[in-house]
Amino acid sequence: MASVTYDHVTKKFGDVVAVNDLDIKIEDKEFLVLVGPSGCGKSTALRCLAGLEDVTEGRILIGDQVVNDVAPKDRDIAMVFQSYALYPHMSVFDNMAFGLKLRKTPREEIKRRVQVAAEMLGIQELLNRKPRQLSGGQRQRVAVGRAIVREPKVFLFDEPLSNLDAKLRVETRANISKLHLQLQTTFIYVTHDQTEAMTMASRIAVINKGLLQQVDTPQTLYDRPDNLFVAGFIGSPAMNFFPAHIRKDTGKLFIDGGTFNVEIPTERTDVYGPYLDKPITFGIRPEDIYNPDFAPPGILAQPVTAKVDVTELLGNEILMYLKTGEHIFIARVDPRSRYAIGEDAKVVLNMANMHIFDRETEKAIR
Repeated sequence: MASVTYDHVTKKFGDVVAVNDLDIKIEDKEFLVLVGPSGCGKSTALRCLAGLEDVTEGRILIGDQVVNDVAPKDRDIAMVFQSYALYPHMSVFDNMAFGLKLRKTPREEIKRRVQVAAEMLGIQELLNRKPRQLSGGQRQRVAVGRAIVREPKVFLFDEPLSNLDAKLRVETRANISKLHLQLQTTFIYVTHDQTEAMTMASRIAVINKGLLQQVDTPQTLYDRPDNLFVAGFIGSPAMNFFPAHIRKDTGKLFIDGGTFNVEIPTERTDVYGPYLDKPITFGIRPEDIYNPDFAPPGILAQPVTAKVDVTELLGNEILMYLKTGEHIFIARVDPRSRYAIGEDAKVVLNMANMHIFDRETEKAIR
């Protein structure tokens, strides 16, 4: 068990900067998720930690030890890849035990570790099977078990659920979270799926184009994103954005979106006052847009009228695509709502949960 520190780490491939000045400390026993779009540098950061890529600048520490020049096998880490990478001619037991045999671990100790890991993962009845006799989910558990038997200080996961179907992904996600609680070890997990990140992590590091955008708890990232990218990446469906400006009328501040005007809560006028008549980006999440007939009491409701473009009934909710001017936005409304495509629909925005971003810097104003 150990902490992990990226100390101003940069990784370049020729002129391409894959990881740019990554500076973050992952605490001992923490479950940190690196999340971002494909090609953002998150897997490269993980591979640098594993020793599979050399660091161009900066230092990586596991505990108090700088590991830049330490061989991968000596870093006391275990990695689970997107591909299961199981030996097809070996049994499940031998696949899990292979790394321990290479280290000349005593036979009885190998047997004990494999049995313990198999029981944790619910695959004790599969130990004599070959990989071809397993489902995708079972193969992934074998790959995780192979890492567990190493009893490393740090577990690394590189998009391990990408090859699984939706149902298995949810099930395996829960199993990995339970595994972290059982093992009480540092987990670093890479994914492009923000739902995985939100449901599993104790903290999330959001990366874009090699740069760390924000690192915080899932709820803080959702409630208080630092910039436009984080706001749009965290949350599904994504936050709605509108180009707008702030105007003043009868002593009150309003967001003028061109085709709609909504009042800014009084307690925020001091914060947004300096941005009067300046271009801003207004953000509101789909779940903060309600059918007025089913809006919860006590919200700071501001009405907006928009044309219904598309509706998607999901059973427990309706995703409603609305058009105002040239802008299409999404509302997540009560399934009892009755809106017809093409009609003008009245919805209300909960302005207590609004977001405003500087148009030039894309940073949140708060």
